[in-house]
Amino acid sequence: MATADWRLEGEWIKNCSCAFGCPCDFNAPPTRGTCQGILGMRIGKGHFESTRLDGLSFFVVVSFPGPLHEGNGTVQPIIDERATPAQRDALFNILSGKYSAEGTLFHIVSLIVTTTHEPVFAPIAVEFDKAARTARVSIPGVLETEVEPIRNPVTGLPHRIRVVMPEGFEHIEGEVAASNIRSSAAIAFETHGGHSTLAHVTQTPTGVVA
Repeated sequence: MATADWRLEGEWIKNCSCAFGCPCDFNAPPTRGTCQGILGMRIGKGHFESTRLDGLSFFVVVSFPGPLHEGNGTVQPIIDERATPAQRDALFNILSGKYSAEGTLFHIVSLIVTTTHEPVFAPIAVEFDKAARTARVSIPGVLETEVEPIRNPVTGLPHRIRVVMPEGFEHIEGEVAASNIRSSAAIAFETHGGHSTLAHVTQTPTGVVA
């Protein structure tokens, strides 16, 4: 890999069309055979070399025709419109996987994606409460997604599940919740009652460290 000093610390959201308990986390095939979803983060503190990335957000809309490890994925990046040209380049460098070690998140994504649509630069509003298992991402005209707790089908009370993956490459610990997605850009789809993972993560060139 090419070497670079970078780090992203922030609030991670992964919502997808699968049933609760993302099958990817268990090396299982997608619930309905295909996978569509979004993932990304609001960066609390981050940098790529000397370029600061604090306060910016990015998300990626994804679509896979089968299990992710079989590849042929299609993606579209969405970058916070507040990012300067230098910050845009920094985020694209990180997302490309060129500056990540083999087997880390962004490197793996670079291997399983065959089609990348032109990026969207837009205002991104993010609400995030990991403890409450609630979140919202609003990108007008591009993407709307909400997260809420899974409900007990009998009592209607919030149902809590936490996934811990000591060797995870996306996150180490995440709260599992329910999501709705309405994607209307290059990869258009709509899901209801799908999976969500909310996590606080720290990604580095050598992988996730928290």
